[in-house]
Amino acid sequence: MLVQDRVTANPNPKSPKSQIRPTINNHHHDLQHRFSESKSLDFSTWVSENFYRIITITLLISTVAAIFFLRSTGDTFLYLQSHAQPLDKTHNFPHINWNNILPITDKSSPYANFRSEKWIVVSVSHYPSDSLKKLVRIKGWQLLAIGNSRTPNDWSLKGAIYLSLEQQATLGFRVLGYVPYDSYLRKSVGYLFAIQHGAKKIFDADDRGEVIDGDLGKHFDVELMGEGARQETILQYSHENENRSVVNPYVHFGQRTVWPRGLPLENVGEIGHEEFYTEVFGGKQFIQQGLSNGLPDVDSVFYHTRKTGLEAFDIRFDERAPKVALPQGVMMPVNSFNTIYHSSAFWGLMLPVSVSTMASDVLRGYWGQRLLWEIGGHVVVYPPTVHRYDTVGGYPFSEEKDLHVNVGRLIKFLVAWRSSKHRLFEKVLELSFAMAEEGFWTEQDVKFTAAWLQDLLAVGYQQPRLMSFELDRPRATIGHGDRKEFVPRKLPSVHLGVEETGTVNYEIGNLIRWRKNFGNVVLIMFCNGPVERTALEWRLLYGRIFKTVIILSWQKNEDLAVEAAHLDRMYKHLPKIFDRYSSAEGFLFLQDDTILNYWNLLQADKTKLWITDKVSKSWTTVSTNGNTDWYAKQAEMVRKVVGSMPVHFQVNYKEAMKSDQSLVIGGSEIFYIPQHLVTDFVDLVGLVGDLDIHQKVAIPMFFMSMDSPQNFDSVLRTMVYKQEPPPGNSTLYSAQVPAVHPWNVSSEQDFIKLIRIMAEGDPLLMELV
Repeated sequence: MLVQDRVTANPNPKSPKSQIRPTINNHHHDLQHRFSESKSLDFSTWVSENFYRIITITLLISTVAAIFFLRSTGDTFLYLQSHAQPLDKTHNFPHINWNNILPITDKSSPYANFRSEKWIVVSVSHYPSDSLKKLVRIKGWQLLAIGNSRTPNDWSLKGAIYLSLEQQATLGFRVLGYVPYDSYLRKSVGYLFAIQHGAKKIFDADDRGEVIDGDLGKHFDVELMGEGARQETILQYSHENENRSVVNPYVHFGQRTVWPRGLPLENVGEIGHEEFYTEVFGGKQFIQQGLSNGLPDVDSVFYHTRKTGLEAFDIRFDERAPKVALPQGVMMPVNSFNTIYHSSAFWGLMLPVSVSTMASDVLRGYWGQRLLWEIGGHVVVYPPTVHRYDTVGGYPFSEEKDLHVNVGRLIKFLVAWRSSKHRLFEKVLELSFAMAEEGFWTEQDVKFTAAWLQDLLAVGYQQPRLMSFELDRPRATIGHGDRKEFVPRKLPSVHLGVEETGTVNYEIGNLIRWRKNFGNVVLIMFCNGPVERTALEWRLLYGRIFKTVIILSWQKNEDLAVEAAHLDRMYKHLPKIFDRYSSAEGFLFLQDDTILNYWNLLQADKTKLWITDKVSKSWTTVSTNGNTDWYAKQAEMVRKVVGSMPVHFQVNYKEAMKSDQSLVIGGSEIFYIPQHLVTDFVDLVGLVGDLDIHQKVAIPMFFMSMDSPQNFDSVLRTMVYKQEPPPGNSTLYSAQVPAVHPWNVSSEQDFIKLIRIMAEGDPLLMELV
């Protein structure tokens, strides 16, 4: 998007005749004075006497004409070479009668009388994804899906409002004349529809991201005023360096070598953490940008240079890092798939249409940030709010070329831009016009902005009032007491296609891979042995790999952070742990008589259930006919619970069991529950209530109710499982299986022996002994 100052030739140059006529007439007058007696001088004589003067004048006229021609041709050449020509300086600025905009009401859609304050707006081109099916279930939020020309004709999703192209065309919005038919940019229509139907908060999302824990209120500041608002100060980047106008927020959240799409490439190398921060009062964070685990919002340069073969990106940010605000004068990229806009910033939702789709939301973000300063608002960045799976692949560089060529210059332009207008919408239109003049977008977006602003007023939106402040005023001095320190963690990342520090040492590289894979999984371990001898050792062994290691035992030990639980009813204790670690990816339960070879679990699917259903000695089915009283009583309680289950749990369980005269007994020494099934597990525990169902009966019942056994990940099928260990354990252990049962560790000496044999799979363990 090159910017060229067009040179305009004089539109009314004097003709050659008008330039030479006075010269001829004056010369003829002189001749009459000097040769008054020659009244009958003929034309041929006159030409011969003035031949050199005529030649000189002719050459002069030709030179002037050539100069005008070359300048005009040069304009055309520059225009053809320019990627996006700046707006013609002679073009008229759009004039809008702000006081004469007629209302637009919904009279055609089935949702004419529907109102909601909280909306999720997505663009859909394919049938509903699994992520979208989870978005529609978020309590308190209405999902609005916007179709385009690629959307299937029979698209539908229960609980969602879907607007097809045909339905959009009946809404009467002015912007319909500008948005393309085959693009996510049609979300602009959706924003207006949501505002028309009562929106006060809009979550700008896409159908690839799953909200962590399924609750936007846990991650964002959904309420800025009233009882639900969090009255707190927010960490803010320092404004001390007047030369800094852009930051990479990923550094603050633990990823120094990752950068967001839209960050100027010349700023990628700025990986140092902040020397200090300041603070700002909450309540003005009108634009809230969330981060994404898995595949963050990265550009094509990062994606194609850091990609390791076919392995999907799974980048994690620090969920414990505090949210951080940007002061006036400092900007960052804002995207369209994980951002909450409050009503005071709804005007900033407009997606420009004259640039590439991969540049549109980023240009919108910078444009909106600059205008946000005019009303005293802030952009605030939040810890991971969604998980996006790397399933589609990166976009070509050509789709982002506009960004990489112009974004640095755009930021400098926006920071320096000033306006003397007295109403926000006038400033919005003025800035859009100025950006077209500078070639950041075209005249089409100037007209689109005018249509967008009029549509906002037509659907009842009230433009915010301006804040009176001086952008050019010297920045306030930051005193020592105003400085707030926070040192970001440095999380594992990727660098030039290899794991970070993986080239230093093969074993260290493996440790990083294991940690990256299980770094957000909580390990819950039950110790049958004496915890005062083994609890610290277990934490030392498994704490290198997992997010957190929780030790449970028959008795509580506060000094060793050991919690009390009853193994036979241990499942009733799990919901409390799940609630404490709501951001965890999953939970792995392990008894201390089972050894976990974590290096053999990398291929397991962490979105599925794991259990020993394929291990015959661990998972057995017994008949309750003519069996002992214990089995009969357990079966009766199971039937009671199954009878009270919701339909989807009952269907799963009965399809797996086939007969209600049998009972599954599971060893339950090891099993895994992914985060998205935690709610189901907790609901099933609630159905058990006070019934005395044994752990070995309850866990198989829960698992078969939550999902069909054919969907369980079979990673544990090859584990070594014996009822009794052979003498000395020497022939039982194998480093090639995922787990080994049983194994006894009751002292530090037992632990040392275990570490030495496990070192076959993890050589770095030898550093522990």
